[in-house]
Amino acid sequence: MNASIQKISFQFLLILAILVCFTPLLPGLLGLFFSAFSYIPAINLQTFSLTGFFELLHWPGLRESILITLFVSLSSTFLSALLAFSILQSCWNKAYWHKVESLLAPILALPHVAFAIGFAFLFTPSGFIARILNTLFNDLGIANWSLINDPYGLGLILGLTIKEIPFLLFMSIPLLKQLNVNSTLVSAQSLGYSKAQTWQKIILPQWLPKIRFTLFAVMAYSLSVVDVALVIGPTSPATFPVLIWQWLNDPDLATLPKASAGALLLLLTCIVLLYLIRFIEWLTIVKCRSWQTSGRRALPLAGKSALLVTYLISLIPLPLLILWSFAQRWPFPELFPTHWSLRFWQQEWTFLWGIIGNSIFIALISATVALLFAIVIHEHSIREMADRRRFVVPRLIISIPMLAPQLSILFGIQVATLFVAHQYYYLWVIWAHIFFVFPYVYLVLDGPWRSYEKRLDMVALSLGMSPLKVWWKIKRPVLLPTLCIAWAVGISVSLAQYLPTLMLAGGRISTLTTEAVALSSGQDRRISAIYALLQSLVPFFFYFIAIFASQKTGMIINQSTVNKRSIAHHVPDSKKSDYY
Repeated sequence: MNASIQKISFQFLLILAILVCFTPLLPGLLGLFFSAFSYIPAINLQTFSLTGFFELLHWPGLRESILITLFVSLSSTFLSALLAFSILQSCWNKAYWHKVESLLAPILALPHVAFAIGFAFLFTPSGFIARILNTLFNDLGIANWSLINDPYGLGLILGLTIKEIPFLLFMSIPLLKQLNVNSTLVSAQSLGYSKAQTWQKIILPQWLPKIRFTLFAVMAYSLSVVDVALVIGPTSPATFPVLIWQWLNDPDLATLPKASAGALLLLLTCIVLLYLIRFIEWLTIVKCRSWQTSGRRALPLAGKSALLVTYLISLIPLPLLILWSFAQRWPFPELFPTHWSLRFWQQEWTFLWGIIGNSIFIALISATVALLFAIVIHEHSIREMADRRRFVVPRLIISIPMLAPQLSILFGIQVATLFVAHQYYYLWVIWAHIFFVFPYVYLVLDGPWRSYEKRLDMVALSLGMSPLKVWWKIKRPVLLPTLCIAWAVGISVSLAQYLPTLMLAGGRISTLTTEAVALSSGQDRRISAIYALLQSLVPFFFYFIAIFASQKTGMIINQSTVNKRSIAHHVPDSKKSDYY
């Protein structure tokens, strides 16, 4: 009876996970398609037409906006991939590599918006770098130069590249362990290959296919990013996603068909770029593979320099935010504030409690539910593969929220909520957060779940333990550190969500991210620094809790050390004789 109840409960959770994590795709895409063709009954548009597309194509500056968006997306994606690989080539398994890994978590915890605000404080004409250069070399006319809001999007490219390099490194670590890099290096060097040649001619062709989905996610994000582009991106013209976002916020509802046509075009552009990256990968490692076997040359890659610049630009904004939040007066070109004050903290503190509470409430629910559903999907996939069945949730469908532009899917979901019950905005916001958090949590769990020693479960089951008890007593302790980190990653991703919160709540829910973006343009730098600083510290807090919890319980153990006695400890006495 207990086994049947457990099976029914698991099937219920599986169905619920599929409904919550994948069904938003249907209203998202249908709502986008209908509204793009001017069918929006909620605003009295009840006939299909191409009006939105005509208005979109005749918009002045559209071509320039799309070109700058493509330039930013492709440049930042390829630069981040190149620099991440150069760092791996130069630093993998060096004495300091464990320090590189330990610094990835705090950098990944830093939300994109908080990083963008700190990046702006660093590179504006009166930013910290300009202050240092002015102090060292006096006046060099630096005040007329800036990477922030430059018309070519160079500042946005640099910001996105620096922010995505740690993500690519983080996702590459388990992949390189699967490739057994150390043995490859020893074997290749015994055949006369240098270390650089081994990495570029042998490891790179294996690394690229395995990192493919991560590169897809990086490209899709850089193509459709709105919040970071609003802070440091070009303004004349703005990037295409920002242009669509401005149309969505237009008080005139007649602009909705044009905005949805733009969102559909953005989605189609994303699909084209995904195929472009896949084609370049195929061209590089399959079609034109002569470079792998001809000659002994290897490109010089400055991985250590790239690592140093990445970490400096990623970590310096945090102390800058602290300085600005307490600065009463900070005139240019002084390196530090001349007057300090708590006035701005005291002024905002009464508003911050509610905003922090909203942010943490939504993040905790979203990350916890996403973690539960990711566990259910993983367990289902393992069971189906073990029974040689075919009903396994495709990884591509799981990755769609990462690969498709947020703006395109959210616009369709927003239109769909008008037909249902848009007044339940907390429900829609949490659902959207779960939808976008789930793929990241799933990917964090993917490697450890696949590498888990399944024979431990088989032995425990053969000794009479129920599947639920096996999972709780055997598998959970082994995977607890990964579960804690996945939970913290989910919270961090939820806290960084800007468009889902703003679009589905209609401005009724204020979070640290929405307030930080709103205050970053034209408001006092001190207040902007407060919100960006808090947006950075909250994910750090949950990462610390996750790491502390896994260490405190003493559950960080190597799978190879779990022997038959640890399993037999939970086995009924009547079965122990069979085991020994």
